[in-house]
Amino acid sequence: MPTSAAPAPDPALKAKLIGALSAFLPASALLHEREDVQPYECDALSAYRQLPMAVALPATEAEVQRILTTCDALRVPVVARGAGTGLSGGALPHYNGLVLSLARLTRILDIDPAARSARLQTGVRNQAISDAAAPFGLYYAPDPSSQIACSIGGNVAENAGGMHCLKYGLTVHNILKLRAYTIEGELLEIGGDGLDAAGYDLLALLTGSEGLLAVITEVTVRLLPRPTRAQCILAAFNDVVAAGAAVANIISAGIIPAALEMMDRMTTRAVEPFVKAGYPLDAAAILLCEADGNDAEIVEQIELMKRVIECSGATEVRVSASEAERLRFWAGRKAAFPAAGRISPDYYCMDGTIPKKALPEVLNAIAQLSEKYGLACMNVFHAGDGNLHPLILYDANRPGELAKTEQFGAEILRLSIAVGGTITGEHGVGVEKLDGMCMQFGPLELQTFLAIKAAFDEHALLNPGKAVPTLHRCAELGGMHVHGGAEKFPGLARF
Repeated sequence: MPTSAAPAPDPALKAKLIGALSAFLPASALLHEREDVQPYECDALSAYRQLPMAVALPATEAEVQRILTTCDALRVPVVARGAGTGLSGGALPHYNGLVLSLARLTRILDIDPAARSARLQTGVRNQAISDAAAPFGLYYAPDPSSQIACSIGGNVAENAGGMHCLKYGLTVHNILKLRAYTIEGELLEIGGDGLDAAGYDLLALLTGSEGLLAVITEVTVRLLPRPTRAQCILAAFNDVVAAGAAVANIISAGIIPAALEMMDRMTTRAVEPFVKAGYPLDAAAILLCEADGNDAEIVEQIELMKRVIECSGATEVRVSASEAERLRFWAGRKAAFPAAGRISPDYYCMDGTIPKKALPEVLNAIAQLSEKYGLACMNVFHAGDGNLHPLILYDANRPGELAKTEQFGAEILRLSIAVGGTITGEHGVGVEKLDGMCMQFGPLELQTFLAIKAAFDEHALLNPGKAVPTLHRCAELGGMHVHGGAEKFPGLARF
């Protein structure tokens, strides 16, 4: 919710909290003046802002534990925060709560080349893991677009993916162990060094839990040997739908590229002046298809992908001739989100996931919605696994335009569900998609989610109001559980 509309924090509770935390935190690690807490009022979903009551910046795991037990005793809500690069409002503060920033827990505790693993504090940057592992010929595979800034703890909380998740998986497929603390200060040690651990798969449960169950302080990740080399195909299409069909054709041919990404014309024209990647700016859409491995594997896969792409109607096909050219191809894709700022004052990034066979029809439907709402939309996404990232362009200074943008986004989520997909692929639910959860899940499923939350956090103090809506909220929305939706988009009737 906007800062101006929020209720004020309880001054008596704030005084108690500051007094209790000041007993063991230095002044530099406890912020509570307006000008000091304002940088924490939102994450990368800046449409929603809220000033926190206070911000704590612990430097040790012991301080994290004590902060949590203090907040539990005072019944103060706690919002854990990593680097603040999240796109769903998952780190939006509570007006009467504490932001627990883990940005100072940045130690790489151990790298074990024999076990191909690394043990890290939660604030270590994604890119820093691969940098530290490089001398051993190893790297960490998940590569979100924000990897130079995002933290491994945030990646675990959102189950982040990235451009190479098609072949190498999401965060949940690349971690071994977690250390985390409940709101009551209880230490949880989840997972193990082997391929499996006894009991329920709590590692998967905590991964993607968005800070609702526990605060993660340490992560052990899997490392992989660096491929001998990689090569990338840039394919241009004169029709966005044809590019979407090419994606489905590549996968149905039994090919699993290291990465398979798509950008439409609006996106390439936004990024090209900045990155100078050499994109064909007259193309309606481009695909980036990468193969990695040894020389024989790459040659075979590049030839197969070229053949499928050409048969799918590509108007131009280029293969990177050098590592520098391959990196240029990818530089534009990684810069797509910030490049939206070149052509629009604001953008709203959606995160639906759909079956790959539905890509052509869904892209057509998004174009219809763009016309309906009078808002431009950049299409850039992980095409290989159907994870859409439409960027709806708007101007927050125009009255009513944010609300119109939210309606556009909600229709994209409804569309994703209608074709058998889901409302999120890697950005999480946060506050952004709470109503979408009411669309996707019925009351019994939501009750199960809420029961899990209560088992870990009886008083709902960890990141309250995020990820899982209350049954009352869904009832107020009129029981929005979506079983279909093709009636709104006749071309989708076969899904």
